Amino acid sequence: MAEKKPGIDQALIRDLANILNDTDLTEIEVEQDDLRIRVSRNGTPVAMPMQATPAYQVPPAIAAAQPAAAPHAAAAESGHNAKNAVTAPMVGTAYLAPAPGSRPFIEVGAAVKEGQTILIIEAMKTMNQIPAPRSGKVTEILVQDAAPVEYGEPLIVIE
Repeated sequence: MAEKKPGIDQALIRDLANILNDTDLTEIEVEQDDLRIRVSRNGTPVAMPMQATPAYQVPPAIAAAQPAAAPHAAAAESGHNAKNAVTAPMVGTAYLAPAPGSRPFIEVGAAVKEGQTILIIEAMKTMNQIPAPRSGKVTEILVQDAAPVEYGEPLIVIE
């Protein structure tokens, strides 16, 4: 006889979505037994078995080269205003354009509007559009295309 799978707790997903709205978070993730649920403002809810969740790892070649080529480290030393920096809301890979070879979402000197997509972060095989938190002028892009990013890492400065 076929094994009955328990249904996804839709009330839990609604509660998590309400927490996102109430706290102004970008995403929230919870684990319950062998189920992980992630709710994000810029994506769709994801539910997958724990054993199928890939671990994020930076390949050794990239990790070794990163200190010399980290654009955000140089920008941090140049003294950009931290309150104007847009930071990574998650760990993943940052893409500055919607597709390889496409025109970037933004360029230095460009005017952006609040809510406009400024880049994409791929996390867990999901493309998450990152919106501008405020309107202004892009004064620095601190990350390279297809570069790994950490949670809280400065990505773009909008003055």
